[in-house]
Amino acid sequence: MSGMGMGGPGYDRDHDRDRDREDSQSVKARLRARARKKARRQKRKGGFVRRKVCRFCADPGLPIDYKDQKTLRLFVSETGKMIPRRISGNCARHQRPLAIAIKRARQLALLPFTGQGL
Repeated sequence: MSGMGMGGPGYDRDHDRDRDREDSQSVKARLRARARKKARRQKRKGGFVRRKVCRFCADPGLPIDYKDQKTLRLFVSETGKMIPRRISGNCARHQRPLAIAIKRARQLALLPFTGQGL
C-alpha cells in the first residue's frame, strides 16, 4: 500500500523534502543572494553606466513646442517612431507634453508619420 509508510496515510516523503528545501532560505536571504548575483554580473561586465538626464529639466528655458521641428526631431527615430523615455532619458513630466507636441506636429505635417520624410 502506497502512502501508508512511516508517516501514516497520505504521507509523501518527496513533498516534505521540497518543503524543507524551500524553508532553508528566508525571504531576506533569497533577496540578498539575488542582489549579490546581480552585483557580480555587473562587475563582470565592467564599466560605469551613467544615468540619463532629462534635457528639459536640465535647461528649464528649453520649451516643448510643436512648431519647433528641430527639437522634436531629436525625439523621433529614423523610422518615425517616438523615442521612449528609457532611451531618451526624459522624465515622465516632460515626456507627456513632448509626445503631445510630436503628435500635433504630425497632424500639421511639420513632422512625418513615417521615416521616409526624415
